[in-house]
Amino acid sequence: MVGELLSLGHLALVNILYLENHAVFADQVTRQFLGAHRVTVVPSLAAARSSLVSGGFDLVLSDYDLDDGKGEEFVRECRATHPRLPIIAVSSHDAGNAALVAAGASAVCSKMEFDRIQKVIGGFEHERV
Repeated sequence: MVGELLSLGHLALVNILYLENHAVFADQVTRQFLGAHRVTVVPSLAAARSSLVSGGFDLVLSDYDLDDGKGEEFVRECRATHPRLPIIAVSSHDAGNAALVAAGASAVCSKMEFDRIQKVIGGFEHERV
């Protein structure tokens, strides 16, 4: 079930599940670009699956190359169980992002362009349930 979007003035607090196996990068990105949101960083497909079951996420950010598989596996599973949940592909490689989109990701924001992640996230605000 998709969590409710909380409004804080003009700023929307989004509950994000972030699948990223590089802890230092995830920490830096979370502090620099996602600090206005609630972010749960998980390093593996297994952890992402477990976290998604607990629910309440408004959006998923998924990397492609993970230690226990490829992000496209999770995107496919997530899309099957949560068809309306926005998923953003966030690989640093075009081929990885293309595979994530083919698996069902809703949008792309390459790691090299993370300074525009707020704009990409904002594009989904009208779709929240």
